[in-house]
Amino acid sequence: MKFRTIGETGIEASVLGLGCMRLPMTQGEKPQIDEVQATEMLRYAINHGVNYIDTAYPYHDGESEPFVGKALKDGYRERVTLITKSPGWLIQTQADFHRLLDEQLEKLQTSHVDIYLLHALNRTTWDMFKSIDVFSAIEEAKRLGKIKHIGFSFHDKFEVFEEIINAYDWEVCMLQLNYMDMHEQAGLKGLELAASKGVPVIVMEPLKGGMLATPSDDIKAIWDTYPVKRSPVEWAMRYVANFENVKVVLSGMSTLEQLKENIEIADRLEVDNLDEAGLACVEQVREAYASRVQVPCTQCKYCVPCPHGVEIPRVFTHYNRAHIFNAIDAMRTQYQSQFKPEAKASQCVACGLCEPKCPQNIAIIKQLEKVTEVFGA
Repeated sequence: MKFRTIGETGIEASVLGLGCMRLPMTQGEKPQIDEVQATEMLRYAINHGVNYIDTAYPYHDGESEPFVGKALKDGYRERVTLITKSPGWLIQTQADFHRLLDEQLEKLQTSHVDIYLLHALNRTTWDMFKSIDVFSAIEEAKRLGKIKHIGFSFHDKFEVFEEIINAYDWEVCMLQLNYMDMHEQAGLKGLELAASKGVPVIVMEPLKGGMLATPSDDIKAIWDTYPVKRSPVEWAMRYVANFENVKVVLSGMSTLEQLKENIEIADRLEVDNLDEAGLACVEQVREAYASRVQVPCTQCKYCVPCPHGVEIPRVFTHYNRAHIFNAIDAMRTQYQSQFKPEAKASQCVACGLCEPKCPQNIAIIKQLEKVTEVFGA
């Protein structure tokens, strides 16, 4: 296992981190964490060098933290850097912040967490945290020894990231990054800004939720042009580990086989591990994926709000991903479970207000009809 120092925290972290949000599940009407398999996985990871264990309040419907607390018994807690996150959507006061932290420590069966992240910061949660002066609450929790180091995870535009990272002396931050998301959310600009501020980065979604792990034959053919044969998973992991300021590549693994593969790959995850030809190969794959885009939506959001509630840019993002990654069934399931009824493409009444506003001149009404054909009403 390779290790990298997480900035001024001094923590020597395994370059591969175990994210506890996609643990193996039981079968049946009400699936739950399969604690036997998941415990085997977590302890196998630690026994093979993984020392960065990441969880959060909402993972597995609130069951991830209690599971991790149990699985880290028998001396395993002392061998790891333990991370969880403050659920900003449940917080309105500093008292809420402290109450939830205490609840999380109880679930995790520990006196402290090594890194505590403000979870999934966006404009709304960031404004809330500022309004309650979360920084004084953080300092109090650190003074009491409940948290050792503070950071944040992020899901919003670069401009929001820039404001957040300039607002406090953060010790670490977590960004979504993979070779398809170089210019999404904080992206490479955020990675570079963090490096310039001396803030080390933990990368999440290196495989884009698994979408980069099982490519189609044409994508495999591009990878195979490189003289050294690597799996698509290794290419994706190598890409994010290539950056010096990336300290941990966090992966939410669901099986022991995935874990073993990633541990084996982690032994090769050095900074500057991709040569010029390798980077060119990654770019070729990225362009091949991008060529499958069905709707040239740039997410400028000029078309919203829709008077009937359709979340037009978000609808097109799901539709594009379904085609880019040959994942129509998976994206249809996400669409049906994650979109409110009024937000779906089927709610379009063809009023036409959106189309004149679109800088890309997209035939929005026609494209929304296609989305409904593929994803259903």
